[in-house]
Amino acid sequence: MDVFKVNGNVPLKGEVHVGGAKNAALPILAATLLTEEKVVLRNVPDLSDMRFMLEILRHIGADTIQPEPGVWEITAKEITHIAPYELVRKMRASVCLLGPLVSRLRKAEVSIPGGCVIGPRPIDLHIKGLKKLNCKVDISNGYVHVDASDIKGGPIFLGGRSGSTVTGTANIVMAAVLAPGTTRLECAACEPEVVDLCEMLVKMGAQIEGVGSPELTITGREKLHGCEYSIISDRIEAGTFIIAGAMTRGDVNVKGIAPKLLGAFLDKLEEAGLPMELGADNIRVTPYKGSLKPVDVITLPHPGYPTDLQAQIGALMTQTEGLSIITERIYPHRFMHVPELQRMGAEISIEGPSAIIKGASQLSGAQVMASDLRASAALILAALASKGETWIQRIYHLDRGYERFEKKLTTIGAQIERLSDKDIPKELLQY
Repeated sequence: MDVFKVNGNVPLKGEVHVGGAKNAALPILAATLLTEEKVVLRNVPDLSDMRFMLEILRHIGADTIQPEPGVWEITAKEITHIAPYELVRKMRASVCLLGPLVSRLRKAEVSIPGGCVIGPRPIDLHIKGLKKLNCKVDISNGYVHVDASDIKGGPIFLGGRSGSTVTGTANIVMAAVLAPGTTRLECAACEPEVVDLCEMLVKMGAQIEGVGSPELTITGREKLHGCEYSIISDRIEAGTFIIAGAMTRGDVNVKGIAPKLLGAFLDKLEEAGLPMELGADNIRVTPYKGSLKPVDVITLPHPGYPTDLQAQIGALMTQTEGLSIITERIYPHRFMHVPELQRMGAEISIEGPSAIIKGASQLSGAQVMASDLRASAALILAALASKGETWIQRIYHLDRGYERFEKKLTTIGAQIERLSDKDIPKELLQY
């Protein structure tokens, strides 16, 4: 199993380019099932999650061709309605196959994906939306069985305890684009990745009004056609590189990202006093003197602060003067990385859904273990600012959402290597 070895306390310097957005690419890949015609997708990141989704599409019956890196041609001429457990279990986002299968075939059998360490993420809102579209839904033997023979548009309120649902919105939008009648979807997620999906569907011939707002009006079409579409850049990857520059007091220019995609995140960094230069498609972090200020962060649905950048800014706050409070409103249990940061010297206490961080910690290298995708990133960021050597295990989590992460970091001066767990010094293996 692969591990990362990081030698920290080195200022990063240079340019790094952001890849395609994982959270946009996954539902967009699923949306290719909505037409018999060929769909050409560009800026698709090379991630393990993409490979899993493409494997599921092929199992369902789609033909997939990769003519060049980052480009996929997908033709779903004849497909089946079943997505089995042995494939779906590998990736939670595969639940977004429900919408296109229901829409295209008027039936679906999709295995319920398992939970993960950041807390339960039920699909009750997905099911609620399908029922509001006049579908019959039954859950048995670990599968969601949907009979959509009488599907039709109608009013749907899709809000839940934590606000809107991103994958639930994607599913219901995809289910509605071929449903007879008009669907009015209230409390729709407004994340840029949902907007990207809607814009791609419109390019395929779907009629969707209100894109980017919490109220969508979808007029069902008889069929959609193929298209060519380029996926947006990954705002979470961009934010991670920005914090990498900040934690090392570096000079890092993150290219290929529009600052407008990171409004709440950049606002918090500005509040902390981080010097930045914003361009049309780049964000540059410049060196600073003294220390950054602590900030209070509450994760919320877009346009609020993104939960996927919560662990990263928490790592940054260990280096500020004073107390910071980070409150997680989307996934209240998303603090599994905190004990590992504590091993590196961070002073953090958990109080319910909040992490209280006492800054100005002198981090030191240690052997740590990643628990999920964003936790992996936070541990690497902490390692970059630490004295000494850090070994990070279970980095397969990172490979789900960051393309060639260590190679990109190396180009801006990070001392990071991907090695085998057999290379971990014997004296550390007791952990």
